[in-house]
Amino acid sequence: MLLNADHAQLLVIDIQERLVPVMHDPEPMITNSGRLIDGARLVDVPVTVSEQYPRGLGPTVEAIANRADEEEVLAKTHFSCAADDALAARVSALTRPQLVLCGIESHVCVLQSALGFKAMGYDVCVVADAITSRTPESVRLAEGRLRDSGIALVNVEMVLFEWTVRADSSVFRDMRKLIQ
Repeated sequence: MLLNADHAQLLVIDIQERLVPVMHDPEPMITNSGRLIDGARLVDVPVTVSEQYPRGLGPTVEAIANRADEEEVLAKTHFSCAADDALAARVSALTRPQLVLCGIESHVCVLQSALGFKAMGYDVCVVADAITSRTPESVRLAEGRLRDSGIALVNVEMVLFEWTVRADSSVFRDMRKLIQ
């Protein structure tokens, strides 16, 4: 399955102030999640940002929050975004069957969200260079389970270039700048 900007939506999961400092090597995940949001904006892919129990874990980090509109950010207490009524309703209302996921933690909220939305009939992919957990082992285990469950693992470049489609498109130059 190739990603198609007209059919896709981006779900950014729980990149929050009190979670990020305890993650393994969080900076590439934050940078790449920001690139995904910027790329989504270039091709009109809707964005949703989840926050796990923000009262306890704080808001979304500034680098991501600055890219999101207020109505795109939804709080949750379920680990799975698919199990949260408001988040599941937003994803459904966007009527886009391809769901691109990034964020933290890969072996908890990202994994459970991916499995939940796949069970609901979405074509789900997880951006491997835009996820992390407290340990590399947890990331590795999550990636194995995702693969075993038929969920595609992709990287930022795959997503952005598949959304762009052509090198001679008007958006290609801007999209290419996000990767360099």
